[in-house]
Amino acid sequence: MDLRNNVYYKKFLKEPWPYTVGAVILGLLNIGMLVSTGKAWGVTSYFATWAAWIYQAIGGHPESWFYFQEKSEAAALVGGFAQNMQSLSDFGIIFGALLATLLASQFRIKKIRSWKQVAAAALGGLIMGYGARISFGCNIGTLFSGVASMSIHGWVYWIFIFFGAWIGGKLLVKYLI
Repeated sequence: MDLRNNVYYKKFLKEPWPYTVGAVILGLLNIGMLVSTGKAWGVTSYFATWAAWIYQAIGGHPESWFYFQEKSEAAALVGGFAQNMQSLSDFGIIFGALLATLLASQFRIKKIRSWKQVAAAALGGLIMGYGARISFGCNIGTLFSGVASMSIHGWVYWIFIFFGAWIGGKLLVKYLI
């Protein structure tokens, strides 16, 4: 059977979904995460746990770090990857994004334009990661879950992420494009 001519394949895997469908699915996933784990949906905190597990595997002792002194963080460190629903969610996000890109035939390995572009991407990633750690959240945990729970920090974050993206876009156009 040739999937390229299949109506359902085109409708669900090739064509973009309406934003409202995506919003409803994300809302249901957020509710599901809250119900199943007792925590708001977050992403970046668990990357720190992944790094700590790797550090433990090579003989380090991250359990003595201040970050892992909180009861829930210490439990996440002891439980391991398969016992941590939030870590499984992070893996699912990464795998799901790759799968969606592959199914939509949008995966491309692109030629690097310049090392300036690589340096800017690396610097931007480091700044975003650092910002996510010092703010105790990323756009999922701080914005999405914060706004959904009507917490003031989510709304404040929304304002500042808008201006940060606007300034970043201006800098990108001025210096890299």
